[in-house]
Amino acid sequence: MTTGTGAQPFPKLTPSGRSYKPGEVPMSDFVSLDGTKTYLRYGNKRTDAQLSLSFANLNDEEAGWILDHYRIVTQNWDTADEKTRWVTFSNDGMLKGVKGLTAVAKEPGYSSDLRSHISSGSVDDDSLKWRYAAAPTVTSVFPGISNVSCSFVACLDSP
Repeated sequence: MTTGTGAQPFPKLTPSGRSYKPGEVPMSDFVSLDGTKTYLRYGNKRTDAQLSLSFANLNDEEAGWILDHYRIVTQNWDTADEKTRWVTFSNDGMLKGVKGLTAVAKEPGYSSDLRSHISSGSVDDDSLKWRYAAAPTVTSVFPGISNVSCSFVACLDSP
C-alpha cells in the first residue's frame, strides 16, 4: 500500500460528499491605540487546509479499507519514516468527479484546476501534505452497510 514517496494512498473510493477549505498564510494582526491595524505575515505559504469526506452506504469491506488505512498511517509514529504519515488521493478515487484543468476562459492569475487545489494545496506549489485530523467515524445504517466520515488537515512538509 506504500507509494515510492512513502506516503500512503487513500483507498480508491469515491465520496458521496466532500468539503474543502483552503488554508491560510499564518499571520498576526496588531491594533495600535489609535486604531491603526498592521498585519504581520509569517511566510508565503498557506497551511492548515481542511478536507472532510463522507461516504454513504459502503459495505463492511470498504469501510474496513478506510479503518485499515487510518491504522497504517497513524501507527508507530516514534519509529516510522516521516513521510508514512501523509495521505495521498488518486484521481480515480477521492478526486473522481472533481474537474482538472479545462480549456475555459479565465481571469489572468486565476486557475480553473480545483483538483490541484484539493490534492496538494495549490496549483503552483505542492508543499501541503494531508494527514488525518481525527479518526474516521463509522455509522452502521443497515446490516453490512455503513456511512463513514473522514477529516483531514494539510500541513507544510517540513524538511
